[in-house]
Amino acid sequence: MFSLSPSGRWAVPIVAGLVALGVAPPQELSRAEAATPAPVENDFNGDGYADLAIGAPKATVSGHAGAGYVAVVYGGPHGLSAVRRTVVSRSTTGVPGSAATDEGFGTRLSRGDLDGDGYADLVVGNRAGKTDAVILWGGPHGLTGAGARSVPATNTQTGDFDGDGRLDLALFRTRPAMGDDPNGSTASVWKGPFTRSGRHGTETRLDADHLKYYDVRDGATGDVNGDGRDDLALNVYEGDGSYGTRFYTGSPSGLVPQSAPDAVPNTDGGLAFGDLDGDGYDDLAVGAVYDSAVTVAYGSASGLGARDTWKTFTEDTPGVPGTGDSVFRFGQALSAGDVNGDHIDDLAVGIPGKELGYDDNAGAVDVLYGTRSGLTGKGAQSFTQDTPGVPGRAELSDTFGASVALLDINGNGYADLAAAAVGEDGGNGAVWSLRGRPTGIVTDAALVLGPRALGAPYAKAGFGGELE
Repeated sequence: MFSLSPSGRWAVPIVAGLVALGVAPPQELSRAEAATPAPVENDFNGDGYADLAIGAPKATVSGHAGAGYVAVVYGGPHGLSAVRRTVVSRSTTGVPGSAATDEGFGTRLSRGDLDGDGYADLVVGNRAGKTDAVILWGGPHGLTGAGARSVPATNTQTGDFDGDGRLDLALFRTRPAMGDDPNGSTASVWKGPFTRSGRHGTETRLDADHLKYYDVRDGATGDVNGDGRDDLALNVYEGDGSYGTRFYTGSPSGLVPQSAPDAVPNTDGGLAFGDLDGDGYDDLAVGAVYDSAVTVAYGSASGLGARDTWKTFTEDTPGVPGTGDSVFRFGQALSAGDVNGDHIDDLAVGIPGKELGYDDNAGAVDVLYGTRSGLTGKGAQSFTQDTPGVPGRAELSDTFGASVALLDINGNGYADLAAAAVGEDGGNGAVWSLRGRPTGIVTDAALVLGPRALGAPYAKAGFGGELE
């Protein structure tokens, strides 16, 4: 742990310090000279590089504790830079509403080009239950509050659920239960495209008979059967400490609930879709926090495979570094992307409860690699703040790995790892960026960003509570 004040001493390598100050280090790879254009859903300012959205839902804004904000740090040929960023809250001009105590603006994030203008847009959710999510529109200068639009949800997911080539928006409103019983959720799907003036296609209620009994916590989208329509997986709280997964398949008429028993692995942790065996079908990875395990259900032309084809990974899986422990929370956060450029997705696994020495909840991130035979523990990597080349030092309650994201932020064709430690710096939080290369994740040119470096509210901000 270390101070993240831009005016203080940074315990980081020289190259990382230069990047954090917006000074370009030498080119890391010749491939960076011919950047791989970022998919539109990842590029808010249209410069061809993926950008990283960071939620700080516990931050104090305009005097309101826990009001929250979102920061976007823009990618480029040399990676992320604290200089190229946008910070948006309810107090930003153009954003509907005003900062409110404990709203948690930035608790949930989803992205995609909702209005079809070639720039990714960001939907910012919250934890309050009553206030609305907000669409921030992308453009040549990135995200701003200008024209921001409210949508009646606390959490959203984007996807082309009907296969018409236009993104749709799934909206969920949940007020998380404080006790054993869920408060229930309402859900609908708005058909795209969207306009900045407030227009969109038809609205359809989603799974009302079931979701009224569950609290929707999070979700992910991907195409498991290769039909060109996105499917949806939700992490839901069912009550009495029990969690589960609700799964919906895309169809010409939109999302269809799949209610078959054991159709998908249950989760109380992260969710991620990615093609982990390179067969052209997305696979679904889910984290079981209380078991410290990740289970993968593989996609195919007929959808997700049967239960006896699922594969489960823990820290005790051959090749995965470390020794498993149920309190480590292996799989609390998941993200899929192609780290080594072999055209097969890999999986980043957050382990925020990892004990290092006597430092409980110091945290770690493992990267497991996809192969033509599927995800494997062979060659897996593990990173902590004590890993050589990673800035900082692992300490009690840092929770490194509380959230993770794999995005190719420098456009060289290899996904880079972003990992947050929301307990860093006494709860201010920080986010690390480590580069992807043919050999996997590397620590040279590692970068750490905290809210002070961005000129954003920092005290107990929980910076990095959500990465998108």
